[in-house]
Amino acid sequence: MAASAGRDPYFDNAKFLAILLVVAGHAVEDLRDVPAVRAAYLLVYLFHMPVFIMLTGYLSRRFTFSGGKARKLIGNLAAPYVIFEILYSVYFWSVSGGKPLEITLLRSSYVMWFLMALFFWRLSTPVWQQIRWPLGVAMGISLLSYMTALPKELTLHRLLGLLPFYVLGLMLRPEHFEPLKTARARLVGAAAMCGALIVLATAGRELNNSWIYWEKGHEALGLSNVEGTVMRTGLLLAGTALAFAFLAMVPARRTWFTPLGATTLYAYLLHGFGIQVLRKTGVYDISALHSVASAAVVAVVAAMIATVLCGRPVVRATRWLIEPRIDWIFTGLTYPAKPDQHRPVRVKR
Repeated sequence: MAASAGRDPYFDNAKFLAILLVVAGHAVEDLRDVPAVRAAYLLVYLFHMPVFIMLTGYLSRRFTFSGGKARKLIGNLAAPYVIFEILYSVYFWSVSGGKPLEITLLRSSYVMWFLMALFFWRLSTPVWQQIRWPLGVAMGISLLSYMTALPKELTLHRLLGLLPFYVLGLMLRPEHFEPLKTARARLVGAAAMCGALIVLATAGRELNNSWIYWEKGHEALGLSNVEGTVMRTGLLLAGTALAFAFLAMVPARRTWFTPLGATTLYAYLLHGFGIQVLRKTGVYDISALHSVASAAVVAVVAAMIATVLCGRPVVRATRWLIEPRIDWIFTGLTYPAKPDQHRPVRVKR
């Protein structure tokens, strides 16, 4: 799936570079006993999903329930979620050593939480576009959600906790990105990243990893609601600032990897199997890997694999899984938006 002429290369570039960070972050996760690697891991996790969520919100601004977009939502998110949730559940069962197979679509496995959350975020788009202070309301929902322990079903803590990034994306307009495409902004973004890395390598050494996963309430992290709310507010602000710093370093022109930005979902869904297989082989137990140089090599190799997974051969081979044709589940009829028109209209296929 090459990027079409009508796509803005800046956003495809951003999505591709962000997926490289996602895959590289998962690849070095078991090497975090090296202080420098842990600091880099924390830095990436502070902003890589906020970037994806913001961009998704921005690109979802025109989502409505008309014109077949609801069908696309089911085909592009719900269908691959069901398929890969089953595949990941079967994989984890196959290596569990005899545990019973459990498949529950309400409780996502591994990386599948993002598709579940994105499905509900996109469904809520028309609501946020009619609220007077959408970002303030989203922030309130996010902070309140961590004041109690929520069930793991529907990945609720992440769904509600990361909501402000999606709503922020909905509020952005093309002109908001223009200042990020300057040389000065690129320097500021690089400086912000370096400064954040230094802070995480020094003052952030005691930071609990659970904070950056957004999946536990304050009580589970041993803090009061006041302390936890202050911490969560800081993380939301830091994630936003670093997301914009990252976007400032993204090239705005068309590059060799621009077309790959249209197929990042392939790398996202497929790379998890490779990471899990590597963990089961015990390769991360090799002591030589636990150094800055080796972790850097692992990250580069992971980025190369992510590039391949976004490439045309993989897309062609796995499109039937990731972009399944599910027209057969729809009726073929749609109804006009005006309430005084009741006759169904046949959709041309």
